[in-house]
Amino acid sequence: MRPVSVPSSSEAETQARILRAARKLFARRGYDGTTTRDLAQEAGVAEGTIFRHFESKKAILVEVATQGWVEILTDLLTELSEMASYRAIAQVMRKRMLNLHQNADLLRVCFMEAQFHPDLREQIQTDVIAKMTDVAEAFFETAMDQGIYRRMNPRIVAQVFLGMFTIAGFSRDTIMPGDAPPQAMLEMAEGMADIFLNGVLTSAS
Repeated sequence: MRPVSVPSSSEAETQARILRAARKLFARRGYDGTTTRDLAQEAGVAEGTIFRHFESKKAILVEVATQGWVEILTDLLTELSEMASYRAIAQVMRKRMLNLHQNADLLRVCFMEAQFHPDLREQIQTDVIAKMTDVAEAFFETAMDQGIYRRMNPRIVAQVFLGMFTIAGFSRDTIMPGDAPPQAMLEMAEGMADIFLNGVLTSAS
């Protein structure tokens, strides 16, 4: 049996630099507006080096999107598991607003390019979003079983939460000005959590 080929640390770092360059350029110029020469210059490697690590530019796009979503999913699962209570949604939202803003390039790539590449959209949906939704659904179903959340379709609750979770990552660029103070960010996070947990109707409505 042939031994498994494990990339050296230098090769792994080169591949990581290519992916970081792709995330940045795809977000700013779009996939079609970025050439492999552009990627090579941004990553500080020869153009031929790119094709030693990836079979095509499309393969780089798929890797950027799927790898990034896996990172985001891991962070979310960690935060949900460490939440002090099922009511601590505001804390998760606040962290997401900070952390997802740092991943704005990734989110632009995922949402913008997925519109034009059905195969990428399908892979992200199958490999990442569906798994994220499954975990969130189980989390909210447990809260319902414990009587903390009212009984309703837990998958719909999970989908609404994940939608708010994603919007929270863009809020500093779209809903709030980029120079908004931390207090404004906290107020936004708490407002989103309040709407998620309590809705907008008064108890008498």
